Amino acid sequence: MYVSHLSLTDFRSYAQVELPLDAGVTALVGPNGQGKTNLVEAIGYVATLTSHRVPSDVALVRSGAARAVIRTKIVREHGRGDGFGRAAGSEITRRMSLVELEITPGKANRARVNGGSPGRARDVLGLLRTVLFAPEDLSLVKGDPDGRRRFLDELAVLVTPRLAGVLGDYDRVLRQRSALLKSASAAMRGTRGSADLRTLDVWDAKLAQAGAQVIVARRQIVAALAPYVGKAYEQVSAGQGEAVIAYRSSLDVELDRADEQGRGPTPPGEAGSDVPREPTGSIRLVEAQLLEAMGHLRPKEIERGVCLVGPHRDDLVLTLGGLPAKGYASHGESWSFALALRLASYTLLTRGPDGSTVRTDGGDDPGTDLWMADWGEDGEPVLILDDVFAELDIRRRDRLAELVAPARQVIITAAVPGDVPEQLAGSRVDVMGGEVARVL
Repeated sequence: MYVSHLSLTDFRSYAQVELPLDAGVTALVGPNGQGKTNLVEAIGYVATLTSHRVPSDVALVRSGAARAVIRTKIVREHGRGDGFGRAAGSEITRRMSLVELEITPGKANRARVNGGSPGRARDVLGLLRTVLFAPEDLSLVKGDPDGRRRFLDELAVLVTPRLAGVLGDYDRVLRQRSALLKSASAAMRGTRGSADLRTLDVWDAKLAQAGAQVIVARRQIVAALAPYVGKAYEQVSAGQGEAVIAYRSSLDVELDRADEQGRGPTPPGEAGSDVPREPTGSIRLVEAQLLEAMGHLRPKEIERGVCLVGPHRDDLVLTLGGLPAKGYASHGESWSFALALRLASYTLLTRGPDGSTVRTDGGDDPGTDLWMADWGEDGEPVLILDDVFAELDIRRRDRLAELVAPARQVIITAAVPGDVPEQLAGSRVDVMGGEVARVL
């Protein structure tokens, strides 16, 4: 797939801009602060409904405007293989989708597809896939767990768009339950009235229901991504160390602690157990485990006024050569690891899981298998490299350029033409003062 046209109205610094695009490589060139990143941010927003730069939509609307509008034409080509070795000689047919997103701070964002009636913004998820690499991605290695959780969740939604609703439900329930626990904590300390905890069981059930789906989805994403990360790091770094990723769940930590204290739940399916026998990693089992853990932790949660277990406390663990990447990896190694995460995401979205080993047999457990998603033809994402090459040494620049050159569409931003490697020669668009001009 590729984006053939981008149109913005009152988005960031642009009152109005029209940008035709081609398949292959396009470089957006111009000094810093001229609006290059705003253009690729808009394309990424259509795919994920999030910005890679800010957590809120408020900053996306031009100062003084009430709303922003992003319009994209997305082309899918059928009869084409993946981005690393396309089938030759087959007939190619094209299907175009026109997606329009209306961003209104303080209100629900709306979307139209092919001029239809306005609907929910998340209804467009899945029509466009992007993998965007930017200098901010260094925080995936060096930063806090929140950024790594967001990386997993965005990738999971690109694979299975329905998970956007699940993640939204989980965040809403987490806020409600956290507020209740905070009130109970204040009441216990005598700083505020009394707390009615009768509804806590209800919120426990809701948190476990949504949280189990998030945990299972993340585990499957990590299992599918891991082999691609190792290979991508080897390619980018010329084999300097083994890159490994793993999912660390606060639920697993609590279950291990319970086992050590001899208070773990009766094994599923045995006499006295309320937990049904389910395959390891199934949503039903994880939901039951979350409820069990919240029950044990309730006194501590009330005392501290916070939720102590759930996907909001989990992390993606990155190790390099057997050591934690955070704190041990050099600056260059950290860049290589961040690149490997994005390149592996591109490969996963293009090819799907490597074999069937990541599947979980959940029986009639709805949604247990993340890979029930319809990959279809031409699911290869648009690859966006935002001001990346200026940050890399020559060796890493050349290796990255060689790896991304075969992609169906690559969009690069650069301050000067010399920042674009020769291997990625293609179309060039100059960006200056909110204006775009095709040069090549």
